[in-house]
Amino acid sequence: MTAQPALARPAAATGHCPVAHAVSAKIAETAPTAHHGYAPFAMTDPFPSYAALRENEPIMFDEEIGYFVVSRYVDVKAAFDNWQVFSSENAQAPVRARGAAATKIMNDGGFTAYSGLSARIPPEHTRMRAIVQKEFTPRRYKKLEPTIRENTVRLLQQMLAHPDARGDFLKDVAVDIPTITILGLLGVGPDMVSTYKKWSDSRAAMTWGDLSDDEQIPHAHNLVEYWTECLRLVSNAHEQLANGENGDNLVFDLVQAQSTGSEISDHEIASVCYSLLFAGHETTTTLISNTIRELLAHPTEWQKLIEDPSRIPAAIDETLRFSPSIVGWRRKALVDTEIGGVQIPAGSNILLLMGSANRDGDTFEQPETFDINRVNARNHLSFGFGIHYCLGNMLAKMQDRIVVEETLKAAPGLRLIDAEKVVFGDNLSFRAPTSVPVTWGEAK
Repeated sequence: MTAQPALARPAAATGHCPVAHAVSAKIAETAPTAHHGYAPFAMTDPFPSYAALRENEPIMFDEEIGYFVVSRYVDVKAAFDNWQVFSSENAQAPVRARGAAATKIMNDGGFTAYSGLSARIPPEHTRMRAIVQKEFTPRRYKKLEPTIRENTVRLLQQMLAHPDARGDFLKDVAVDIPTITILGLLGVGPDMVSTYKKWSDSRAAMTWGDLSDDEQIPHAHNLVEYWTECLRLVSNAHEQLANGENGDNLVFDLVQAQSTGSEISDHEIASVCYSLLFAGHETTTTLISNTIRELLAHPTEWQKLIEDPSRIPAAIDETLRFSPSIVGWRRKALVDTEIGGVQIPAGSNILLLMGSANRDGDTFEQPETFDINRVNARNHLSFGFGIHYCLGNMLAKMQDRIVVEETLKAAPGLRLIDAEKVVFGDNLSFRAPTSVPVTWGEAK
C-alpha cells in the first residue's frame, strides 16, 4: 500500500524549541523501541533497515534521537515541498545538546554563526536566496572549470605515481578538488585547505554527530576559529571595496551588492560563508568518492563509461540516487499535522530519509540495482526539493563530472580494493566513506 503524501495545514507561528523535549517524551511513553534494524548514526550499510522501514513502519518515532523518521519517497518529497507546515528551522540545530564547557567556549569566542540558507524560512530565506543565487551563475562555473580540471589532473598524476600502485581516492583526489574550488570561490588560497577541512570536520561532528560533552570541547574551539575567519572574509571584502579594489570572489560580490542596496547584512554574508565553506566541499568530496567507488564496485557500469563518456552525467545522477552524500535531513512540524496517516504533533522533529526515498520501489524500478541507464534517476531527492533545493547542485555535479572524465583518461584500469570493507563514519545525516582504496597495478 502506497503511503499518502503529507497533508498541508496552515502554518503556525515559529519559535518552538528545536528539540521539542515535551513532545518527544510524551510520544516515547507508548512508542515501540525496535525499528527493524534502524540505527540513526550507523552509516556503513543503512539500506536494509531503510527497506524494512518503508515496508513496515514508514513513519515511526525513534526514541534515541527524538525524531519522527520518514522513509517513503512520496512522504519525503511532500514534506520538503510544504515549508509552511514542515519548517527547516531545525536543519542546523545540534542533534545532541552542547555541553556547558563547549557552550562557554563558543559564547566567550563570540560564536554567533547561523545557517546561510538551509535553516532559514520565508520571508528571510526568500530575501537572502534571491541575492545569493545571483552569484551562482553559469559564467562563474565556466570560469572555475579550467582550474578544477588542472587540479584534478595534477592530483591524479600524484596518486598514480605511487610506487606500490595503490592509493586512496578519497584522500589523494576527492578531498582537495572541491575544497580548493570553494575556497577560491570565496577568495581564500589553497594553502588553507587543511585548516578549513579541520573546521569542517568539527562542524559536522558538532551539528550532526553523537559526541559526549568532553568530546565537544576541541570542536568548539575549532568552530570559534571558523566563525572568526568568516567574519574576517567579510571585513576584508569591505576594505577592498573601500580601497577601490576588485575582489573577484563571492564574498566581495555580496558586499558590493550590499553597498548598492541589496538587503543583506554583514552577519548574513558571514553566515553564507560559514555554510558554503562546509556544504560547498564536504558533500562534493563525498559525491566524488561515492561516484568513483560505486562505478568501480560495478565494473560493467565503469566499462560503459570507458566506451561512452557522454554517459557520465547519467552515472552521476544514479550515484546521487543510489549512494547520496546526505541520507537524512531535518524538519519541524509547526502545527498538528499528519504524514502518511500518522499524526504528527506540533513541535515535533522530523528526519526525512532521502537515502531511503531514493530506493523506494514505488518510484524506481529495481531500486537496489546501480544502473547508469536508469531513465528517472534524476528524480532523486538528494538535493532536497522545494524552496530549499540545493543552490550549489550544478557546481557539485560539474566537479564530479570533471573528476570522472579525467580518471577515465588517466586510469581506465583503476580497481577498488576490498569494496565490501569500505566503512562510513557515524553521523545522523552525512554518509561519507572514511577511505576509497584503489589500485591500478596488475590484477592478481
